[in-house]
Amino acid sequence: MSKPSISRDEIRRLAQLSPFELKGRFIELAEAYRRARPGQKEKSAAHLLNAGRGNPNWIATGPREAMLALGHFALTESRRVWTADDLGGMPERQGIAERYDRFARTNPGLPGIELLTDSIRLAVDRFGLDREALVHELADSAIGDNYPLPDRMLVHAERIVTGYLHEELMAGRPPADRLDLFATEGGTAAMCYVFDSLVRNGILRKGDRIALMVPVFTPYIEIPGLEDYDFDVVTVEASSFTAAGVREWRYPTEEVAKLADPAVKLVCLVNPSNPPSLELSARVAGQIKDIVARDNPGLIIVTDDVYGTFVDGFRTLAAELPRNTLLVYSYSKHFGCTGHRLGVIGLHRDNVVDDALARLPAVEQARLAERYRTLTLEPGGLRFIDRLVADSRQVALNHTAGLSLPQQAQMTLFSLFGLLPEGKAYKERIRGILRRRLDLLLEGSGMRIAEDPKRAGYYVELDLLTEAERTAGADFARYLEQTYEPTEPLFRLAEQTGVVLLGGGGFDGPAWSVRVSLANLDDLDYLKIGHHLEQIFQDYRDEWQASTA
Repeated sequence: MSKPSISRDEIRRLAQLSPFELKGRFIELAEAYRRARPGQKEKSAAHLLNAGRGNPNWIATGPREAMLALGHFALTESRRVWTADDLGGMPERQGIAERYDRFARTNPGLPGIELLTDSIRLAVDRFGLDREALVHELADSAIGDNYPLPDRMLVHAERIVTGYLHEELMAGRPPADRLDLFATEGGTAAMCYVFDSLVRNGILRKGDRIALMVPVFTPYIEIPGLEDYDFDVVTVEASSFTAAGVREWRYPTEEVAKLADPAVKLVCLVNPSNPPSLELSARVAGQIKDIVARDNPGLIIVTDDVYGTFVDGFRTLAAELPRNTLLVYSYSKHFGCTGHRLGVIGLHRDNVVDDALARLPAVEQARLAERYRTLTLEPGGLRFIDRLVADSRQVALNHTAGLSLPQQAQMTLFSLFGLLPEGKAYKERIRGILRRRLDLLLEGSGMRIAEDPKRAGYYVELDLLTEAERTAGADFARYLEQTYEPTEPLFRLAEQTGVVLLGGGGFDGPAWSVRVSLANLDDLDYLKIGHHLEQIFQDYRDEWQASTA
């Protein structure tokens, strides 16, 4: 391989972009590489290996089939009420559970009907739900003939999703306090709503100090810098190494101690992390608990736990610090449903955000009372979780707020599937896929990473400079730093091998690190990517040795 055709100045200029925007340039280079391959069926995408995408290439089929079966039943209910060619009515609640049983008995071969029946049975038995009310909520949701009511989240859907979060994100040991949920259009909408409402309600103001536990998903870096927020950002860096000189991606005690500053009003983290893909250690979780208890009791924690299901025994900070934590969760990665846009914001009933609202100065209380006066006669008592809902629709459209009912029905069925034996087996299969792909990547590249039982493995972040020093010494690492831009290997990979990766520097990780998504390509593609990485390193070593000859 040779140096990329793009100049160093252009590489430096493009490196200012978000890694997700820069990815587009890598794809252009990789596409050009693919088209230039002689003697190949170059119109196929076989040689473009885009490991920059976080979208998984698996899906959970069972709960989707159950949703389709639910749709068939819901349509029979609609036609039962009012039949005139393509005209139907709203499903009727009275007697709907008995009619469902009859429908299931008379349609035993309908794909998904057995899982749907098992899911309904589990919901009734485990959560003590009224079967008639549950079946009606599901059928009416599948039809999508009503606005969401309650707007924050449907009653049975909230109970079931809460149970799923308790088991999957809290290791079956939730706090005693009630967790309230707001169903959102994926985790990205949840992020937008949280930042927006914290500012609109005066909990955060322009210039306030917040902390980010980095490396972290890029939008958490970019949003605080927008003119609407302009926060003073403190970074808590995962900068520790193993004794063997391999980066651990763990947070040293002195870094976490930055959260003890009472001026830090909020901290954001992705847990397990993105890109390192590691669950927060018990040591760090314990240190944060001590900081909240002693030094910074009003600290607001926003934890994005989308990858929690990929770690055995995962336990969110929302379980350890329920009063301080806003929980964000998306179904997208585990169930392969990014296109469905399914997410939730969770906030325990007793929380520091509502406490902060109550302590606002009188002039702020008056301002917010005016903002929310059309929703309640006592706007001062409106909880933050309900303000999130109202703010998501500019308050005036609060009566039409909420996630669409078919989305809530699918979210409910995903949750019930996750609690069934079939869902647990599915979880082990996708975890096994990620482990296998990581092993193949490391086999092909010859690189080393720290052994960690809390690795989700959805991504892996590789520190190329550390690897250079480990394999060829400090002089080689110094040569790379002085001779090339940190993103140069990414341009070289895309242009000369058709491999697309993201730069770790855009996630506030080390400038010379790269993120590899282990979720979206075939298993053996990761062996190929590893070989290409190894070849890139060999080329750099050859260039270095030639320069010193």
